Amino acid sequence: MPLIITASLVFLAMFFLVFGVVRLLVGDQLVLRDRLQQMEITMTQKNKLGFNEDLQEDFAVRILNPLKSRFSTVIQKYTPVKQISTIERKLDYAGRPYNWNASDYLTYQYLTTIAIGVFAIVITWLSGASVSNRIMALLLGVIGGYLFFELMVESRIRTRQKEIEKALPDVLDLMTVSIEAGLGFDAAMQRVVEKAQGAIAEEFNETLQDIRMGKTRREALRDLGIRTGVVDLSRFVESLIQADQLGVSLGNVLRNQSDQMRIIRRQRVQEQAMKAPIKMLFPMLLFIFPCIFVIILAPAIIQLMTAF
Repeated sequence: MPLIITASLVFLAMFFLVFGVVRLLVGDQLVLRDRLQQMEITMTQKNKLGFNEDLQEDFAVRILNPLKSRFSTVIQKYTPVKQISTIERKLDYAGRPYNWNASDYLTYQYLTTIAIGVFAIVITWLSGASVSNRIMALLLGVIGGYLFFELMVESRIRTRQKEIEKALPDVLDLMTVSIEAGLGFDAAMQRVVEKAQGAIAEEFNETLQDIRMGKTRREALRDLGIRTGVVDLSRFVESLIQADQLGVSLGNVLRNQSDQMRIIRRQRVQEQAMKAPIKMLFPMLLFIFPCIFVIILAPAIIQLMTAF
């Protein structure tokens, strides 16, 4: 009896050993074969049902994107190169909203212009307006649609540049502390990217990527000043380039630039405070003074009307 049990155990051990070795050798091939068989069965079922993968895509992917690409190609072909470069510069200043290039911007601008113009003329036609009113509505719709993107980009440029100007002194303080603590210039910029938020962190991150891609530090910094269009940042970049050329300590340059940026920011705040009374004058004349005149003169006018 013990001999039978021993033989059974030896048999099971040999079986599992051989099974494991075979599984290790051909297991991947078996799994691959099973997957191929499942894929063949699935494709056969889809073909029987008349399945078309293209029809499963979204409407935007199947219809709108090809139309936009063709329209964009036509626009880029007939748009002057100078206008393309101007739009590219504005989009750089605005931080590349929606990752647009000049062709995308012009495409959406023209499509919006056409759509608003058609909408305006349809509304006037349904309301029974005259032909002259329809033409006027069409012109106003076209002009409004065209100017919408211009105003949007200009607004984003102003907001972004003000954000960079406001955050620049604090960023310079952080870079000064980092460099004086022993970090290199690139590491100090990386610290700014990690600690800061907003547009200036994005621009510094892009500058670091340019340096990693093979640009020299001077070229990357000069591109940073050109890309943002901020005067203070361009002045800071030029100071860094000169310090790098002359071998001046970057810590002293950064500290001086930080103090200068704070003085400039304080002067801007004082300038805005001086402009506030003049800006408040027009709302007071239009809204506050008429109400005061009504409250003060209305009883006297009523008494005069009663007396006469």
